[in-house]
Amino acid sequence: MTLNFDFFNQWVEQKLGVQLEDYKERQMQRRIGNIMQTTGVTTLEAYAKLLEKDSQARQNFLSHITINVTEFYRNKELFDAFEKHILRKSQEVNAMKIWSAACSIGSEPYTLAMILNNNNIHQAKIIATDIDENCLARGREGLYKANEIKNIPAPDLKKHFTIIDENYQAQSHLKQRIQFKKHDLLVDSYEKKCDVIVCRNVTIYFKNEARDAVYQKFSDVLVPGGILFTGATETINFSERFGLEKIDSFIYQKIE
Repeated sequence: MTLNFDFFNQWVEQKLGVQLEDYKERQMQRRIGNIMQTTGVTTLEAYAKLLEKDSQARQNFLSHITINVTEFYRNKELFDAFEKHILRKSQEVNAMKIWSAACSIGSEPYTLAMILNNNNIHQAKIIATDIDENCLARGREGLYKANEIKNIPAPDLKKHFTIIDENYQAQSHLKQRIQFKKHDLLVDSYEKKCDVIVCRNVTIYFKNEARDAVYQKFSDVLVPGGILFTGATETINFSERFGLEKIDSFIYQKIE
């Protein structure tokens, strides 16, 4: 069976505002095929009609095609290095603006909030964005299962979370630091004048041209000396072409 992905990509962009063509083709087509099979339809034309009339199927589709793999303190050794740069940056500016892009269910922005709290950095705000409304709702709720918080050190867990029916609720002093809102890295305008941008394990799913465009936009909205923290598989080759210099493992600084 041949699926008409050209039609479907155009339909998704027009009706849902998501540019599938910027994602790596085989990976995205496989994800679309998998989620379509769960609905019982056999063509992308029929699937588009289903998505148009069924809001739950539409949300399921959007949640499935976006990459929602995340963890607290993912690659802890990298966060340890990042924490040192955050501390230095907090001494250079009066109030830091931190953007956690493609934040999924909130593990990353809450990790950032814990780092700020543990270092007594009070003049800082975190903007957490994602394309998936379901993920953003989870982030705003701040309630996580035991398997989702396994990387959080015991002292941090005790200090920043409350146990509720075997789940873990982020306390208000963390939640009040974070503003969650919807954002698509491929089509929406970017935050302005950021001191720090954290975007990890996302651009690996983009085609090279889209990935490079994202890095350039990140550089454009970073203040001089601002920091970009990427994922452990996202080395930016020739970062100088984006106005960035590597200052640590997977950590880059906007050239002043």
